[in-house]
Amino acid sequence: MKFTPSITSRPSAGLRSSLTAAGLAGVLALTAACSGADTGSAAGAGGVDVSKLKLSPTTPAATGAVDSVNWLLEDEPESLDLDTQGGSAGRTVLGNVCERLYQLQPDMSVQPSLVAKETRPDDTTLVLTLRDDVTFHDGSKMTADDVLYSLKRHADPQMEQSDEFEGVSAMRKTGADEITITFKQPDALFTKALAGDAGLVYRKAQVEKEGRDFGTPGQADACSGPYELTGWKSGDSITLTRFDGYRGKKPLVKKVVFRWAQDSAAVNALSTGAADGAYLDTVTSASALRGKKGLAQYYGPSTATLALIPTERGGLADPDIRRALSLTLDRAGIARSGYGGLVEPWATPVGSGAWGYEKAAFEAAQKELTGAPAQPSADDLTEAKKLVKNAKSVPDEPIVIGTDSTQGRLVIANAVRAALTRLGLKAQIKTVPAAQYGEFYGDKEARADIDVLVADWYISKSDPVGFYDNALSDSSNNWVGFKSADYDAKVGQAVRTIDDKQRAALVVDVERQFAEAAVWIPVAQMPTVLVMSDKLTGPRSSMAYLYSPWAAELGAK
Repeated sequence: MKFTPSITSRPSAGLRSSLTAAGLAGVLALTAACSGADTGSAAGAGGVDVSKLKLSPTTPAATGAVDSVNWLLEDEPESLDLDTQGGSAGRTVLGNVCERLYQLQPDMSVQPSLVAKETRPDDTTLVLTLRDDVTFHDGSKMTADDVLYSLKRHADPQMEQSDEFEGVSAMRKTGADEITITFKQPDALFTKALAGDAGLVYRKAQVEKEGRDFGTPGQADACSGPYELTGWKSGDSITLTRFDGYRGKKPLVKKVVFRWAQDSAAVNALSTGAADGAYLDTVTSASALRGKKGLAQYYGPSTATLALIPTERGGLADPDIRRALSLTLDRAGIARSGYGGLVEPWATPVGSGAWGYEKAAFEAAQKELTGAPAQPSADDLTEAKKLVKNAKSVPDEPIVIGTDSTQGRLVIANAVRAALTRLGLKAQIKTVPAAQYGEFYGDKEARADIDVLVADWYISKSDPVGFYDNALSDSSNNWVGFKSADYDAKVGQAVRTIDDKQRAALVVDVERQFAEAAVWIPVAQMPTVLVMSDKLTGPRSSMAYLYSPWAAELGAK
């Protein structure tokens, strides 16, 4: 589920579903035998000292061939046509099957992929010279017509990626292997979008032949990646087979079979060897698997964070009250008790995986933000109480904290209530079923009775400015009504600034303004978590797995 019409920002919670797999029925029977999470301190069994949790974008290179690997998804994709149905499960599969014009690298930087050369005659023109050695799985060659068709399909207003093309004035074929794109104004994020779903390239004839059935079980994939979709048994499994006609390095794994299970069922599947590996959507599952014999865990950069989003209801309408809450919140305690030490207290609403360029500048700026301490000091508490005392609007009624019953969010909700109580404010928690919780993101009426939402969130682009448009004065995601002409102007300028260093300086200023106004209250950054058999290695361990061929790197140690 989207929080916003913009594909650049999504609540990760909205991508989750309650489906479980018939194909793992034997594993599901074992659910009661294993807890889904470790709730102890960082020093306890399964706990991690987050200060020692180092994020790495890659795992050691593989050298040995493997006939078949069983891989776990959290749920079955509703469709493998990402234009009509996005989601992490579909991307985890299709990253190995379908190629994009640009590719997100393990370190979250962006490089050309199906593009041989990029040129910019001016700030509003992008010329893409295409590779001439790309073969689709049916044996036909990729052409500029296929690329242009794919781009125009993504840009269709009915499609998921249409908002990425709002700044485009024209796309046309200007040579046998050339596409020229012109913009209404400079767009620094467009090539980053082409490393995501907006850059997927399909064989035109195949998509048109399949029509509305494209992306459903029994249909071909129309793609050119290192793996070919060779089977999809609805409710049971999806099978990929190595495409021997691929132009690049031959993958070591011949066949990848995907099945699906959630939470404790996923823990059991990995613990018993029913699954060989998984990128875990829930950090608590990773905590439960710490120290399991035969398994290895890797943690990589991600854009995902945990955050508190104040709503329109108004209990946190005063920025001084929001700042006071941020200063009083025990983020280190949340990391230990709610997430087994696998999340890191964080001062911005964007994880370090968004630092796809100018990393040093963003890292330094993060350290300079003082309004979101890992653990509040005596000085922080004194300042917080002073903010409440001087606030223009102090709520008389209890501040209502919205959450579902998942362990991590409940821990955050209780920590928020404790912080507000410490400030002399009334607070209560409203816990709703998971399905209703998802509605909070996109439905104003659904969240009408809560003052702050306990949220988890990620952006698809490796650029922080892909998040900060959520606080523009006219953004539908700016629930608290933050307004700043300077902020709006800086965000717009950043989007138009092609030079990375200059754009980073603008984003750092925007980030500071967002933090000072506490438009959202950041809690922690969440890593990408890769768990797999200790006999396997090779795939990237960063969030880039969603948009690139990670299985092509997989193999035996």
